[in-house]
Amino acid sequence: MVSTTNSTSLTGGVSGPHDQSLRARAQAVIPGGMYGHLNMRLMPADYPQFFASGQGARVVDVDGREFVDLMNSWGPVILGHRHPEVEEAAARQAALGDCLNGPSERMVELAERLVSIVSHADWAMFEKNGTDATTLCCTIARAATGRKKILVARGAYHGAAPWCTPVEAGTTVEDRSNLVRYEYNDLESVRAAAQSVSGDLAAILVSPFRHDAGYDQELVDPDFARGLRQLCDETGAALILDDVRCGFRLDFGHSWQSIKVEPDLSAWSKAIANGYALAAVLGNDRFRVPAQSLFTTGSFWYTSVAMAASLATLDVLERGDAMNNMVSMGTKLREGIESQAQTWGYEIRQTGPVQMPYLSFVGDDDRAVGSLFAAAALRHGVYLHPRHNWFVSAALTEADLALALSGTNSAFGELREAGIAPPHSA
Repeated sequence: MVSTTNSTSLTGGVSGPHDQSLRARAQAVIPGGMYGHLNMRLMPADYPQFFASGQGARVVDVDGREFVDLMNSWGPVILGHRHPEVEEAAARQAALGDCLNGPSERMVELAERLVSIVSHADWAMFEKNGTDATTLCCTIARAATGRKKILVARGAYHGAAPWCTPVEAGTTVEDRSNLVRYEYNDLESVRAAAQSVSGDLAAILVSPFRHDAGYDQELVDPDFARGLRQLCDETGAALILDDVRCGFRLDFGHSWQSIKVEPDLSAWSKAIANGYALAAVLGNDRFRVPAQSLFTTGSFWYTSVAMAASLATLDVLERGDAMNNMVSMGTKLREGIESQAQTWGYEIRQTGPVQMPYLSFVGDDDRAVGSLFAAAALRHGVYLHPRHNWFVSAALTEADLALALSGTNSAFGELREAGIAPPHSA
């Protein structure tokens, strides 16, 4: 619960007049004015909804306000906005053509590159969104096994199609009838779920670590990951790693590479093209013929600019400096926020990898204090989120970090000045 004498003073004053005007116009022509994860019902009310530009680790809203960006378009921007090598490669391809009668040679080059980088991959297929990729993985698994059931972790997010969207409006019971839930990092619950569908298990779908919105993050237990691999080997089911959010942020390869657990299929999107729309499914040879047997396509799945951008993104990532900088800056960000919280008398938790951090206040079960903190940070030039994990880009500099920490420090100060008691002591 929030204990406060003046919590209303922590709201308001961020969204500018141009943003407000665009929201009003959007209400007339877009259902609700916005949809999905950018729906303002899921954000502090006065967050800017519309943006004008981005450069490096900064974004600028339509009213000219500049923010240190700790969300990076909710994950796609890994190298920073408008990275020069990526933009040059994209422009070079755009001058030749993007949406042609078929793909350019960039498609083959990118498939070869990903197969050479990702240890479990023998082939690649390309799509546009993470939902495309997770859905295709499940479809391939069913084609390979002739079975229906997919095990998924309770509370996990795997996309916005009817079979997996977190909001059930407009879906049917049948859309989800072949999903069976387990608890992340609880191998016994997975085995029980598998036993409940014995003989009809097509796949286990799993995220590299638990990053459910609104909850503290939880790193994977290597024994849990190994147990999933063993169970799939025992049952003939596919192990699908949903690397849409984490891919290339934790390792230059798939995200379970360091714990030596190889999936059969993996889904990718977000960071693989530094903000250009692209997704991929990677798989091993067992699933090559089943993948070939499907009819799956999209009007823009074969466009070339995003593939050129992805090749350039991989070039930059392979040099290693980007990953090192994300880890270094993420560590400094975490240490700085922890020190500030102690100074201001707040007990916080920071969970997940430092490249994908998440902050919560102990006792703040409804994330009310977190929302006030995020809104206050925004007023001081830091764009973060109270319920979704953040993303540290490789473009974050020491100057950006200093500004970000100045903003979070001011946010803690505003909480205290407004009489927001630490939730655990309220």
